[in-house]
Amino acid sequence: MKVSFQIKLFISLVLFFSGLFVLLGVYYYNDVSHQLYQEMSARAKIQAEEIAIIPNLRQSVTDKDIRAITQFMHKVVAHSDASFIVIGDDKGLHLFHSVHSDVVGKTLVGGDNADVLQGKSTITIRKGGLGISLRSKAPIFDDAGKVVGIVSVGYLTSYLDTITLGKVINIFIAAVLLLAALFIFSWFFTRSIKKQIFSLEPREIGLLVRQQKAMMESIYEGVIAIDSASRIEVINQAARKLLGLSQPTRELRGQTIGDVIASVPFFAKPTMLESDTHDEICRFNQLTVIASRVRIMLEDKLQGWVITFRDRNEIDSLSAQLSQVKRYADNLRIMRHEQLNRMTTLSGLLHMERYDEAVHYIQAQSEHAQELLDFISSRFSSPTLCGLLLGKAARAREKGVELIFDPLSRMSSPCRSLAEAELISIIGNLLDNAIEATQRAALPHDPVEVLILLNKRELIIEVADRGIGIDPAIGDRIFERGMTTKRSGDHGIGLYLIASYVTQVGGSIDVSANAPRGTIFSLFIPETGNVQRPVVTLEDQTYAT
Repeated sequence: MKVSFQIKLFISLVLFFSGLFVLLGVYYYNDVSHQLYQEMSARAKIQAEEIAIIPNLRQSVTDKDIRAITQFMHKVVAHSDASFIVIGDDKGLHLFHSVHSDVVGKTLVGGDNADVLQGKSTITIRKGGLGISLRSKAPIFDDAGKVVGIVSVGYLTSYLDTITLGKVINIFIAAVLLLAALFIFSWFFTRSIKKQIFSLEPREIGLLVRQQKAMMESIYEGVIAIDSASRIEVINQAARKLLGLSQPTRELRGQTIGDVIASVPFFAKPTMLESDTHDEICRFNQLTVIASRVRIMLEDKLQGWVITFRDRNEIDSLSAQLSQVKRYADNLRIMRHEQLNRMTTLSGLLHMERYDEAVHYIQAQSEHAQELLDFISSRFSSPTLCGLLLGKAARAREKGVELIFDPLSRMSSPCRSLAEAELISIIGNLLDNAIEATQRAALPHDPVEVLILLNKRELIIEVADRGIGIDPAIGDRIFERGMTTKRSGDHGIGLYLIASYVTQVGGSIDVSANAPRGTIFSLFIPETGNVQRPVVTLEDQTYAT
């Protein structure tokens, strides 16, 4: 028979609290017993030491006057709650016993007199003539300071256990009444819980929670769920990472969204109540994001909202990288188009049987191209990098700009600290910027000088142009995302990407003026990770405008 969740929860609560009361009872019993033993130990010790210093008793013990001791001790026993009081001499023989008077003259029982006869007070639990007892013994000194007797004050453990049990019974009666009240509370509590969880079984609820958690953490976008009072209910790891939040999720839960994200119109209550929104560009703290907001409705009542957002910069970076690939493909198309034009011209000359002119044309066209091809293919081992450099050189020629490679350029092996795609992006962006800056300068255009040198210590990339230079107004911000002086197109990402790639591998960038005009970009990328340079240095420059 399948038991309902309400019954299972009720039984679980009853069993749990019953077990808890049993454990608490055992603990309380042991604790009360321990405290009682400590209290009685202290009481016995005080009584023994006080009796031991009574002058009349000290003198009677010294004289071993049993009658005087007995008369005096009966008065003391009448005012004591101890189970027994015993007086012994320095030989360990009874001089007085408050319960058994017939043991006078016999040896003290227990074997714990040695330390007392040495002048020390003791507290022990031993078996004596009356049974097991907690007792304290104190030495009796004569006027000369010599131990002449022993005072023993004790409480039977059976007496202590009776006191403890009486206290526990009182607590047990109260616990039974409390447990009965708990049964009633548990029954109504389980009924209320069942209504709130829509009669779902715990296993089903657990599965839903695990599915939600896995789904939230698997989402690449930041996700925040807030209630109708704008308090955070759920926030995933991506959201915390994007917003730069170091607090764990449990600490963020319950905070208002305004405590986590600086106030923006996106979170204004009238705006959220008005309508949902999708792919809205917002500023969350210091991050530009693309955000969406959807309401949570339950039984036609607003319960809150779900906000999803993603970093706009990542989309821009991806766009810039795709643009770089597109430019690379364009370079190849330009080379193909240029080659087709040359082949068409050569074909025409051959058809007209102007062989001498065809030979001169081939020599004129191929001499520089072959020289450049031979230089690049012999100095650089990466086919991708060779293709990029040849394509950029061809594109520069179409725009009236010449690329000149430094004779020291050489990269016979891959750079270990940079991926090839990152290297292509860095060199491609530097060359594009240099070509465009040169093209915007006054005629005639000076060539763009390029140095790419990989040694055992570092990769050096230097691109020098004599273009329009860098505007001093933005000289300190040229590596910021979106910063550009270009008038059209998808710009403002290239230098940001360059700085990001170089910084990630511990490299540095030096930017200096190229007198009389233009700019020199010098990149130093460590090959072994031991190069120590400032990340970005803007040297003293006189920029052309």
